[in-house]
Amino acid sequence: MAKEFYFRNRTIEELDKMSINEFSELLKSRQRRLLKRGLKNNEKKFIEKVKKAGSEDYVKTHLRHIPVLPCFIGKKIGIYQGKEFTSVIMQPEMLGHRLGEFTMTRRKIVHSAAGLGATRGSKFVSKK
Repeated sequence: MAKEFYFRNRTIEELDKMSINEFSELLKSRQRRLLKRGLKNNEKKFIEKVKKAGSEDYVKTHLRHIPVLPCFIGKKIGIYQGKEFTSVIMQPEMLGHRLGEFTMTRRKIVHSAAGLGATRGSKFVSKK
C-alpha cells in the first residue's frame, strides 16, 4: 500500500481545495513573499494553462522562479534551461520548491587529455 503524502500536515486533496493565498501561508518566507506580492499576468496565464492541461499534456515555460503549487502535481512541465526545455513530471515532494531547482543551467565540465607538448613528458613523443 502506498504511503499517503502530507505537506505541513495536509493531504494533497486538502491543498488542492485551498486558494493560492491560503497555500502561500504554508510555504517558506521566500516563496510566500513572491505569492503575497501578487502574480504578474504571464505567471497567471501559466498557472491557468497548467490547470487546464491534462496529465499527458506538456506545458513549456521560461518562468523558473514560480513555486510548485498543488495544481501542478502529476503534470508534465517543460522548464527552460537556457538552451532547451527539460521535461519534469511534478511530484508531491516538489511542493514549495521553485521550478528552476529541477533543471540545471550549467553542465558538468569534462576535460580531455593534455595535448602534445603540454607536459614535459610529451615533449619527446613523435608527432607522426
